[in-house]
Amino acid sequence: MKEIDKESRAYRIAAGKGVMNLPNKLTISRMVMIPLFILFFYLQFTAHYFVALGVFAIASLTDLLDGKIARKYDLVTNLGKFLDPIADKVLVLSALTVLLTVPYVFCAYLGGWAIIVAGCGVAVILAREIIVSGFRMVAASSGVVIAADIFGKYKTVFQDISIVVLLISAGLMELTDHVAVKVINYIGLTAFAIAVILTVISGINYLVKNREVLKK
Repeated sequence: MKEIDKESRAYRIAAGKGVMNLPNKLTISRMVMIPLFILFFYLQFTAHYFVALGVFAIASLTDLLDGKIARKYDLVTNLGKFLDPIADKVLVLSALTVLLTVPYVFCAYLGGWAIIVAGCGVAVILAREIIVSGFRMVAASSGVVIAADIFGKYKTVFQDISIVVLLISAGLMELTDHVAVKVINYIGLTAFAIAVILTVISGINYLVKNREVLKK
């Protein structure tokens, strides 16, 4: 036990307990990768969607690592609490927004109506994030901390899955018209639809469970 404590203490010293510790550096790197993701998404070269996918995957991985490292080694800071959710939301919303600019990703096999529905879905996700963030600010001003709910966690998982699969389908559409591409695209669209549904459920759940905050 003492050896573990020494190892943990040594890591904290090495990583630094200041504002710019390792978790915060990972969070900032995620924010830096957002414009890089957009750049590769739009650059026209073979397999550019797959390169953008790689950037998105690495950025998402930093999201998994920064929180775990911060909690495990007691490196949680106010800067991290502020930047981490912003980086997460901007990354996902940026990816969904740029995907909307390539209509065939959504309507190649379903028709033109699909891009309209997808646009409404992204708007719902954006609205939910703004509402919940504002709601948390109001709660915090009253000394109430609102934790993430299970629907919100599943929502995030399905958002990431939909972005990854839709990027794969977009990349494959440029290379082949094999029937497998259609299947992959449908999987991505299904994951996106589930993400939108969970977004609505999660948003309502936040407001209903913490409605007392608005009454103060």
